[in-house]
Amino acid sequence: MKRFAAVTLAALMVLAVFASCASAADSVEIRGPVYNGTNLTDIVPVTMDANSFAAFYYDLDEGTQTETLSVLSADDSDTIPEGDLVYNTTITFVDFEYAPGFTASDEDDATTQFPVLGFFAEAFIPLDENKADKLAKLVMDDDEKYTLRTGEILDLGEGYALEAKQVDVDGEKVWLEFTKDGEFIDDEIISVATADDTGDWVVDLDDIEDEDDVIVMRMHVNQVFQGAVDSIAQIEGLWLIDFENAMTIESDDEFGELEVTITGDTLNLESTDDITLNKDDTEEIAEGMSFLIADTPDDEFRFYVFKEFTEPGTYEIRGSVVDNNNSVSTWEWNSSTFAGFYYDIDDDVGTEELKILSSTGTDTVEIGDNQLVYTTTIEMVDFEFAPGFTASDDDVATKEYPVLGFFAEEFVAIDPVSADKLAKLVLDDDEKYTLRTGEILDLGEGYALEAKQVDVEGDKVWLEFTKDGEFIDDEIISVVAGETGDWVVDLDDVEDEDDVVVMRMHVNQVFQGAVDSIAQIEGLWLIDYENAFTIENDDEFGELEVTLKGKTLELSNDDSITLNKDDDEEIAEGMFFKMADNTEKFVRFYPFVEVTIEGAEEDADDEEPVDEEPVVDETPVDDNVTVDEEPVVDEEPVDEEPVEEEPAEEEEEPSPGFGFAFGLVGLLAVVYLVRRNN
Repeated sequence: MKRFAAVTLAALMVLAVFASCASAADSVEIRGPVYNGTNLTDIVPVTMDANSFAAFYYDLDEGTQTETLSVLSADDSDTIPEGDLVYNTTITFVDFEYAPGFTASDEDDATTQFPVLGFFAEAFIPLDENKADKLAKLVMDDDEKYTLRTGEILDLGEGYALEAKQVDVDGEKVWLEFTKDGEFIDDEIISVATADDTGDWVVDLDDIEDEDDVIVMRMHVNQVFQGAVDSIAQIEGLWLIDFENAMTIESDDEFGELEVTITGDTLNLESTDDITLNKDDTEEIAEGMSFLIADTPDDEFRFYVFKEFTEPGTYEIRGSVVDNNNSVSTWEWNSSTFAGFYYDIDDDVGTEELKILSSTGTDTVEIGDNQLVYTTTIEMVDFEFAPGFTASDDDVATKEYPVLGFFAEEFVAIDPVSADKLAKLVLDDDEKYTLRTGEILDLGEGYALEAKQVDVEGDKVWLEFTKDGEFIDDEIISVVAGETGDWVVDLDDVEDEDDVVVMRMHVNQVFQGAVDSIAQIEGLWLIDYENAFTIENDDEFGELEVTLKGKTLELSNDDSITLNKDDDEEIAEGMFFKMADNTEKFVRFYPFVEVTIEGAEEDADDEEPVDEEPVVDETPVDDNVTVDEEPVVDEEPVDEEPVEEEPAEEEEEPSPGFGFAFGLVGLLAVVYLVRRNN
C-alpha cells in the first residue's frame, strides 16, 4: 500500500509539472529563409514565395499560393535601391473546406470554389473575383460540425455570431439569426425536411465598399432535431468574411515602405525609397513584415524576412511542403526549412532536425518503426548583452551559454555537455530598464527583481531576486570604478545539479537624486529553473522514444505511423504533420507547430474569449491573463513592510483546469487508501 501511495503521488506531481509548463506568447514571429553572404550585393537577387516563407498564404489541399517578395539588387554592401524591393500577390481560386461546396441560393450560382488573395501573409477575399482592389479578411472556412441548442450562440470570431432561435415542432426546420457585435444582420428559416432541401444558407449584402450582392457568409445545416428536452440544429460547413472591415486599395496607396500598382487581379507593390539593412537591426517593410539583420563581423552579412502577428489567436508555423508523386520516400527538415525550429540568427545556430528515413504509400504515408527520427544537439550561443557577463564567485567568465531547441522551443542545458537536464530560457536581452527603489521588474514566469535601496552616495544598489513573491537571493551591486556591476545567481540542487547559473544581470548606472533613487539595468539572462526537468533513456514524447547521446537527444518512433488524407498527426509535444485532402495519387504534407496568443489584458472584461475556431457560448468563460514575454516594470511603489498575500492570490487564481483535476484525483486516492487501511 505504501508503494502504491508513493507511485500515485509521484504520478500526480509529474502531471502537475507538465500541466504548468505551457506559457502564452504576446506575439508570434514566422520567419522566411535565411540568406548568408559577405554583404548584401553578394546575396541578391532573391525571391521568396510560400514554399520558402512559411508566413505567406498557402492552401495545402490545392497546393496554391499567391504571394512573392523579391530583392532585385543592391547598390552597395547593405542598401536596396528604390523600386528594387517588390511584393506581388495575385488572386487564385481554392475549394471550400465544406465539400462539395454550397449550393445555389437566391441569385448565387452553385459553386465549389472561392477567390482568395494572400495580402502580407493573411488570407483575404476579393469582393470582385476579377479585381484585387477591394478585400475583406477571411474569418472562417471549415467543415467542422457544431451542435446548437435553441437560444445558444455560436461565436464565429471577429464579433460575428449565429444563434439558433427556434426549431419547429416537427424537427424539420430551424430559425437562425446572424449578428455582428450583437446587432442583427440577417435571419433565415432553413429546412432539411426533404431531399430537395439543401440545408444551405448564403448571406449576400449590398453596399460593401460600394459593391452589391457580396456573399459574406455561407453555412450548411446538416440536421434538425426536436426532442422531449432539447431542440437542436447541427451545422456542418461554415464560411465567413469580415465584411464590416472590408477595405478598398487604390494605385499609389502606400503600405509601409511600399507603393501600390493595381493591374486587374494583381497587386504589385514596390519600394519608394532606398532601404538600408543595418546590422543588428530590424527594418519594417509593411503590415508587420520586416527584415531582421544579424549582428555579424564585417566580412559576414545575414538576414531573413519575418512576419509578426500580435492579434489573439492560434497560429500555425509550418515547415517546407512535401509535394511529389511519391517517387521520393525520404525527407528531412532543419531550422532552414522549418520556421518552427529554434534558430539564432546572430550565431547562425540551429539545433533541431526531423527526418523521415523511409516511407511507403501513395495517397497515405506509412512511416515504419524507427523511420521517423528527431534529433537536437547542444550548441553554444552568445549572450545578447555584449561582451558578456564577467566572473562571479566560482563562475568562469564567459560570453556564451549552451542552448538546445526541443520541439521548437528554446531550452538551456544545465550541463553544457549533456542534453538530459533542461530549463526553458525565459530572458536573454540587452535592453535597458530603469528601476526606482521599491519598484518591481517582472521578468516573466513569476520571476522578478526589486530595487530595495540605493546608497546615499549613489554608487550601489541593493537588489532582490524572487519567484512568485518568494525570496531567492539578493545582492548589493556597486558601479564605482573597478567594479563590474554584474550579478550572477547560481543555485544548488537544480535537478540534482549544484552551482547552476539561473540568472545574470548587469547594472549600468545607479543614481541618488533629491526625489528619486534609481538603478539602470542593462542586460538580463534568466532560465526557468523551477520547472527544469530531466530526460532519461526510453522516455516517451508522443510517438517518439528517447535515446541520450551526450550532447544530443535522439528520438524515434517505436511503432509505425500513418499519415492519412485531410488529417493532422501529432508527432510529439505539439508538433504535427498535416496531410492534404485530395483524391489524386500523390503525397502533399508538411510538419507544423502551433503558437497561441491569448487575449490581451484590455479584453479581460469581455464575457467571451477570442478564438480562432468557433465555440458555443454555453457558460461565461473568464479570459486568461496574457503573460508578457518581455519584462515590464511595476510602476506602483512596493511597500517594504509585509503585506497580506491572500487578496493577490485570489485575484490571480486561474479557473479550474488540469491543476484542479490532478488535485482532486490526489485527494480521492488518499481518501481511498485511508478508508481501505481502516
